Amino acid sequence: MKKSVLVIALALGVTGAFAQDLTSKKGEPMLPEAEDWAISMNADPIFQYVGNAFNGNTGNAAPGVNWLNGNQTIIGKKFIDEKNAYRVLVRLGFTNETYKNFVADNSIATPAVFPAQDAEVEDKFKMRNTTIGIGVGKEMRRGKTRLQGYYGADAMIWIASSKNKFEYGNTMTAVAGAGVTPTPTSTTWNTTTGAVASEGANGNRTLSSKSGMTFGIGVRGFIGAEYFIFPKIAIGAEYGWGIGFQTSGKGTTVSETTGGAGPVVAEQETITAGSSKFGFDTDLNQGTIFGFKGSNTGTTSLKVTFHF
Repeated sequence: MKKSVLVIALALGVTGAFAQDLTSKKGEPMLPEAEDWAISMNADPIFQYVGNAFNGNTGNAAPGVNWLNGNQTIIGKKFIDEKNAYRVLVRLGFTNETYKNFVADNSIATPAVFPAQDAEVEDKFKMRNTTIGIGVGKEMRRGKTRLQGYYGADAMIWIASSKNKFEYGNTMTAVAGAGVTPTPTSTTWNTTTGAVASEGANGNRTLSSKSGMTFGIGVRGFIGAEYFIFPKIAIGAEYGWGIGFQTSGKGTTVSETTGGAGPVVAEQETITAGSSKFGFDTDLNQGTIFGFKGSNTGTTSLKVTFHF
């Protein structure tokens, strides 16, 4: 009888120890529960800040919140129960940017008298970009302590396109004359940043450019681990392996130039050939295949996940 009582007491003690390990001092559960939501983000800035706090530098900046893996994709979860969750990956990006620059007005031949400034006209560059990515997945979890392993799969689709438009203050003419020229002073833009690359005489300038529509689809298996340092707050890492296909249609560029008999000012259209990509690889090498995941896919960054 005494032995039975001792065994029962020991069992209760071990069970109580595990139960205490999975709750805070206030009785808050450490691990996710049914109906919990979760969101993940990059944890590297947090660890960098903590590490820098001990390097003797008084100018350390506070940590910022980064997208997971730098790919600007939001990853959320909805727990069915404490061991299973649905995942949603979303990126909706729409930008419409306008940049302006002043250049010399070619129609004014006489320079201004000091201190007046020479007359100028305005060049304009408009840049539009669209990126849409949607993914869904299922996550299964293992583990009975703060250390939780998980695995599952995601399916993803994404589309992207871009369009640029250029407007110039100086008019291009077929032949030179009073205040007109076949090579008007024009702005050349950096179409990635919107910065002015150069300005000067230009006899062939872009009026518009349009990329072909990019469409991609992929399926990815993943495995990861998390450790719950606080109630419902975990630090972890995730790795994956997947297959993806991406195709891009033909693009067009319209330019303004002079030529032909006469000569005349005309618009010329140039077609850019499309492309396609297919791959089966680990996340680390899928940056150019899974356009939805971005060029930083598979980096070994730690992530922090908040459950609520």
